[in-house]
Amino acid sequence: QVQLVESGGGLVQAGGSLRLSCAASGNIFSINSMAWYRQAPGKQRELVATISSGGNTVYVDSVKGRFTISRDNAKNTVYLHMNSLKPEDTSVYYCNADVKVALISRYREVWGQGTLVTVSS
Repeated sequence: QVQLVESGGGLVQAGGSLRLSCAASGNIFSINSMAWYRQAPGKQRELVATISSGGNTVYVDSVKGRFTISRDNAKNTVYLHMNSLKPEDTSVYYCNADVKVALISRYREVWGQGTLVTVSS
């Protein structure tokens, strides 16, 4: 069983910063890509940023230049550094990872439970 546990959400004023963390634990052989998604009330879940095992990153246009995704492979942890936050960034942020539990197994997508980020104007 593999679990992803997010932390670091909270309430922040517009223009402020937060850092989200997501730690993977359990029976992990390797982790391929890791990502952050978000879902605002009444909206579909959207990809915010993704990072490959080699460190290549992709961002949605709305967060480019403000958010930075990074990972610590030794700790099986992914981070999302969020700067210059805007009220429209208010969402539940979910961690996602492609995890392999054994050499011969396939990568399987795992989701965290989500952490709420609220940006006040």
